[in-house]
Amino acid sequence: MDTIRIEDIWALCSDQTIFMTQHAHDRCRERGIKYKDLKSTILTGEIIEQYPTDTPYPSCLLLGVTVNHKPLHLVCSIGTGILWIITAYFPNSEKWDNNFKTRKEL
Repeated sequence: MDTIRIEDIWALCSDQTIFMTQHAHDRCRERGIKYKDLKSTILTGEIIEQYPTDTPYPSCLLLGVTVNHKPLHLVCSIGTGILWIITAYFPNSEKWDNNFKTRKEL
């Protein structure tokens, strides 16, 4: 099973290598998440969950901050030299502990 390293994500954080799925594009638009917020989240982010069995590429969940220092979760994967943004959302304090790194037990 493959895991993603944060250094590999950082290395692909450029306008030429970041691609958004249609789902990510739609969710970002409806949630008011800007492209600059995605890049900020990537560059300040840490991997908090790994999804090695996702297809077509393993993916992971990042926690970082927007340009306005709001916590943001971003699901991404790496494939064919591309950083794929799958979705992004502002973590909900009802579902996540105060640090937004650990899911609450329901």
